[in-house]
Amino acid sequence: MAGFSEDDLRAVVARYDTTRAAVLTQRDEQLRAFHAAGWRPVDLQRVTGYSRETIRQALRPEVRQATNISRRKTSAQPPADYRSYGDRKPYVVANALDALNGPTQGVVTLPRHLDWSGHGEYDLSRPGRLASMYKVVLTEAGTVGDLNDWLDAELLLRLWPTLWLPAPLRQRWEEAFPELAATRPNAA
Repeated sequence: MAGFSEDDLRAVVARYDTTRAAVLTQRDEQLRAFHAAGWRPVDLQRVTGYSRETIRQALRPEVRQATNISRRKTSAQPPADYRSYGDRKPYVVANALDALNGPTQGVVTLPRHLDWSGHGEYDLSRPGRLASMYKVVLTEAGTVGDLNDWLDAELLLRLWPTLWLPAPLRQRWEEAFPELAATRPNAA
């Protein structure tokens, strides 16, 4: 602490806060200019990598102000009846494992409705990318057809114990297909 005082530290924090606020304001003004020139919020989101909420707050400063005020007023605890999005999401489960006849090799590109990250290309010879693709398809599939087109039953059985999946999704699949549950080391 020698050579530095509390005032020095406060000055560093104050400079950061001032600079951050100015840069945030400048960024939001520029995003609004792009929007005024015809860029859709979804395009701003895709190119910048910002969340939908960040873009929404940038385009409408009153929303950011209201959000910040609301955050200060709310308690840190969710309401007693709160259910997370993962618990409410309507996950799709296949009708039959043998109907899963998706690709097993090569490089595949998932359609945007499944992988809207911009990194929808998967080299199935790379175990990490293969597992990522299966996670994306399982969590984002909107129809049984999506599952049948992009998943393979044998690969799913092999990957199942190592896939990081939301608990409700895993439970629904394992209830429908006990052979998946049996692949997990801690299965009963």
